[in-house]
This record gives sequence, structure tokens and C-alpha cells, in this order.
Amino acid sequence: MKMTVIGGGNIGTLMAAEMAVKGCEVSIYSSHPERWSQNIDVYNAADDKILEAVVSNITSDLAEAVCGAEIIWVTYPAHMFYALVQQLKEHIKEGQLIGVVPGSGGAEFAFKELLDRGCTLFGLQRVHCIARLKEYGKSVYMLGRKKELQVGSIPAMAATSISSILETLFDIPCIPLPNYLSVTLTPSNQILHTARLYSMFRDYTPEKNYPKNFLFYEEWTDEASQTLLECDDELQKLCRIVPMDLTAVKSLKIHYESATKEALTAKIRGIEAFKGLTAPMKHTEKGWVPDFTSRYFVADFSYGLKIVKDIAGVFGVKTPNIDEVWKWYLEKTGIRDFFALKYENPEQLVSLYCMETSMESGGSI
Repeated sequence: MKMTVIGGGNIGTLMAAEMAVKGCEVSIYSSHPERWSQNIDVYNAADDKILEAVVSNITSDLAEAVCGAEIIWVTYPAHMFYALVQQLKEHIKEGQLIGVVPGSGGAEFAFKELLDRGCTLFGLQRVHCIARLKEYGKSVYMLGRKKELQVGSIPAMAATSISSILETLFDIPCIPLPNYLSVTLTPSNQILHTARLYSMFRDYTPEKNYPKNFLFYEEWTDEASQTLLECDDELQKLCRIVPMDLTAVKSLKIHYESATKEALTAKIRGIEAFKGLTAPMKHTEKGWVPDFTSRYFVADFSYGLKIVKDIAGVFGVKTPNIDEVWKWYLEKTGIRDFFALKYENPEQLVSLYCMETSMESGGSI
């Protein structure tokens, strides 16, 4: 199959290498093709090389990158989706599949125009593996590989055939989800990152500086866990109200096997693949301060938490803890560039997830 990976960051580099090893013709769309090698090496946590891959093409020409691609993989952060669609729509063809990794962040709203043109959208609930670049454009680490994947699509019936392809590509069992909303509402970065940042910087003022850059996961606190569990409870309440099958949206209490804040803190602190990752902060002459330009802030609040909040509003579900975290973000940043849900009632919103495209059998491959 011919694959295109849009974005040459951590996960995009790893996916490109894995698919190339499987015999796919892989093109990478990057703004810095001159920094890439067509040979990509993959390493494990012990720094042993475990894969050697050769990709077909690295280009900064989007039309060249997506031409003839059967699957276009989008690994951009969510706040870049809308601008990407404006570029893609000039080059997209009916029948192409657009895969978003991970699939949350409002992809179904951003890519709606391409759905209307006969494309199929699919997204993973979570990334298939934790990836960390070793050397940009040349090598990457494969860490924390998932035991199974869950994929949702629009139209929903396409998820079964797409799951079969993903199992072959990544050698991981893949479960088709009943709808794409099961991807959107998965309690991942949109409440995981935002709860942690809220607890970490809730007392921040422009005059305040911190003595160091904190470890994001290894120094996780019970306060962050408490906020996270409260937001998770509100998201689960929403899932019970929405008239769709959302049983695949598992509570973090189940996902992390932690029913209390203390257990959750211990679990998150101990995840091997997360060790060494620092908070989104920047150094100044006086110390460390939050970096509000980081994707942790820009994507996970404005195009993550805000989407959950808006969907809850459409269905009349109260989310006081999610609202408090969102209000804090606006007050601290003054940012007004964020996702705004255009659907005014539950019926309109549900209709998006039930839509069909012009493809036969709802996206057969």
C-alpha cells in the first residue's frame, strides 16, 4: 500500500519506519526534508537497534506527498487540523482514507469538509506506542507498545476493514469501535495533561518564577490525580447521557487500574515510558515559567478539554470541574483562539457520527 505520513515528529517517524519495514511505499511530508535521511533506524529503551527502514520519499510538497496515497496519516497536533484541511482539500481524492493519531482533538469537525468529498476518516483512541526521537529525521525510540488498539471511523462501518489493515501494519490486535465519538471522548491528553497543568500552575502569576522544570509524570501529585479523577467522572457521566454506544470509553480508573488518587499517582509516576519527560516550561533570567505556546496548552486545552466541555453542554450535562480547569486556562493565558462547536442540539451532533460518505459499503478497502 502507498502511505503518506504528515508530520515528522516522534510518532510520525516511528509509524513511517514500521510501515516501510512492512513493505509499504511511504512518503513523509515535512517542512524540513533536507534534514531527513531515507534510512530510519528504530531503537528500544536499551538503545539497541531493532528495525532498519527505508522510506520512499520525503518532501515539503503536499500535493506530491498525498498523490495516490491510500492512507494519509495525520500526526499534527489538533490545533493545526483546520489549517491542514485548507491545504489538503486542493489535493485530496474521493476514496482516500485519513487516519489521525491519536484521533481526539476534534478531527471529525476539522475534517468534515473532506468527509463530504468522499474521504473516510479514522482515528486511534490512543497512540499505538510511545515514541521519542533519537535524531531528527534519522532515528527514533519505540517505547511502551500497546497490547491492543481501538479504532473509530466515519462512516462507522469502515472501522472493521481498517482494523484489519492496522493489525497487519503494526502487529497489534485492533478493535473496531461502534462510532468515532468513542475516540473523541477517550479520557487521554485532553484531561490528563490539562488536569496536571492546572494543579501544577494554578497559583501562577506573571511575577512568579519556579526554581526548576518539573518532571511531568515522575513528580505527579495527588492533587493532579484528584482533579483528573473528578474530570474523568464528569466525562463518564456524559457518556451515559449521549444516546450512542460509548461503552468503549473506559474510565481512567479502569485504564490505569487505580480507584483512588493515591493509587493513580503511584501508577502514573511508575510508567517507564514516561520517565524523564519534563513539563512545558521555559527558562528566563529569573527562573522557570510555564510555556503557554506548548502543544500541551494550545492543543490539549483549546482543542481537547474545550471539545468535551462543549459536547457536554449540547447534551445538558454539568461539568463543574472541567469548567473550572477551562476557566483557569483562559484567565491565565487570555487566549481566545479555541474550538467552538457549531452543533446546537443533540440530534445535529449525533447525525455527524451517523453520516455516510459516497464510498460503497461505507468505506470498504
